[in-house]
Amino acid sequence: MATDIDLHLGKRLRRRRRLLGLTQQQLAMQVGIRFQQIQKYECGANRISAARLWQLSEALETPVSYFYDGLAEAMEQQHPRPERSDMFSRKETLDLIQAYYQLDERPRRRLLDLAKSLHAEGGETP
Repeated sequence: MATDIDLHLGKRLRRRRRLLGLTQQQLAMQVGIRFQQIQKYECGANRISAARLWQLSEALETPVSYFYDGLAEAMEQQHPRPERSDMFSRKETLDLIQAYYQLDERPRRRLLDLAKSLHAEGGETP
């Protein structure tokens, strides 16, 4: 089963190969494999090992980093992380912040210390 990363690398491989006007057969011969393997790489059916990626980058006259260009953005689009701003849109959070700033400095500092200590204790549970 192809992962998002395998699919991205395969797309970048196909794009670079076509840009150079190479067939799958020609590229395969340069790296010493069968063209079917190039097909599998390009569709993400097979993973490209680090050594093979190096060989492909040499054959395609491009740095290995080329294959990873745009990966972070592609992953973010497919698996967006919850925004931190979502936390601040909740009523509970706004009420807590408002109550916090209504306190004088000393109780506010003690409340912050308490919250930090509770967080530290929560992280130590097995």
